[in-house]
Amino acid sequence: MSLVANTGKLAGRTLFITGASRGIGKAIALKAAKDGANVVVAAKTAEPHPKLPGTIYTAAEEIEALGGKALPCIVDVRDEKQVQAAVDEAVKKFNGIDILINNASAISLTGTGQTDMKRYDLMHNINTRGTFLASKLCLPVLKNSDHAHILNLSPPLNMNPYWFSIHVAYTMAKYGMSMCVLGMSEEFKPYNIGVNALWPKTAIATAAIEMLTGDVSTSRKPEIVSDAAYVMLCKDPKSYTGNFAIDEDVVKAAGVKDLTPYACDPSNLENLLPDFFLDFPGMPQLETKKEAASGGQIPNLFAAISKTLSADLVKKTQAVYQFNVKGKEEGVWHIDLKNGDGACGQGEPKNAPDATLTMDTQHFADMFAGKLKPTTAFMMGKLKISGDLQKAMKLEKMMKSLKNKV
Repeated sequence: MSLVANTGKLAGRTLFITGASRGIGKAIALKAAKDGANVVVAAKTAEPHPKLPGTIYTAAEEIEALGGKALPCIVDVRDEKQVQAAVDEAVKKFNGIDILINNASAISLTGTGQTDMKRYDLMHNINTRGTFLASKLCLPVLKNSDHAHILNLSPPLNMNPYWFSIHVAYTMAKYGMSMCVLGMSEEFKPYNIGVNALWPKTAIATAAIEMLTGDVSTSRKPEIVSDAAYVMLCKDPKSYTGNFAIDEDVVKAAGVKDLTPYACDPSNLENLLPDFFLDFPGMPQLETKKEAASGGQIPNLFAAISKTLSADLVKKTQAVYQFNVKGKEEGVWHIDLKNGDGACGQGEPKNAPDATLTMDTQHFADMFAGKLKPTTAFMMGKLKISGDLQKAMKLEKMMKSLKNKV
């Protein structure tokens, strides 16, 4: 649902978009295609992925169906030769490149001890190095354009330690993309190349969010990001550069007054999941603990939880959780959804926990009563997680089966 009208300003312009076979990258490609733009679909997915939709060829078909021209290129942004070959093909077919969108990204929301170096390298090689490489190789061609933009899908450089503490490796990798904006916007000014960053205010319904939470009902559609990108890419690159923009702010400034159509579930307008790296009221350092008004909630909760355990739930979850409850009913509890038919109770689990969750008694009770989603609690600083963050977010699915019983 696009709420920003196409103006035709990108007609005949050539966009080189990394990771454009699905999600936000494809949404930006389709928005530009409506102007009659040329799009280089630079992504790895040439064969259909078993779990994720779309290939470079299906994306190219959609672009051309909307009136754009497409060039699908098999590109792993870690491979210099593949990126250079795609740039050369773009120049050969479209006589140049006007806009580079650095969208390709890898994510692992893990703490330092839980981050495999293979995963660390993947994030840094795709996010930071891939962005730098694509920018470097497109630079000579962008210099020849009279409307040259580089847009990185990366967050504002927020030095709040909280954002580093929960996933140092991922934060470094995304901030590397943002540092490219900071440096290149100044470096490329003599060439009239605008270099900017765009980041969503809320979670966006992409394959990554669905994989992490299993639920996109508190997310917005990718079109809010593609609308914001379109507005930014239509601006004069000579004067519009070095900005760290937020999608919601951009579309509002462009005249969109009602953001409701962007929501995946309009009934969740007041409960949208905030995205990473953007501070908000209730951040950990601002949080004041709220203790339960009366005792005895936690044992009752676990008595109810024990009745919902099943081999099927274990099969779906495959994780062991430890809960460090603070405040009125301080104590340690566990839920084992990895072994047998599942187990739960007081004390540490028999098997090492995949994720340890620390929170106040009342927030804990609210979470298991369905009043507070684990993902929202985490983003708002009401829940601290150590260990495998992705497995911790699987609790979201378990909550649905508990909601009517606790």
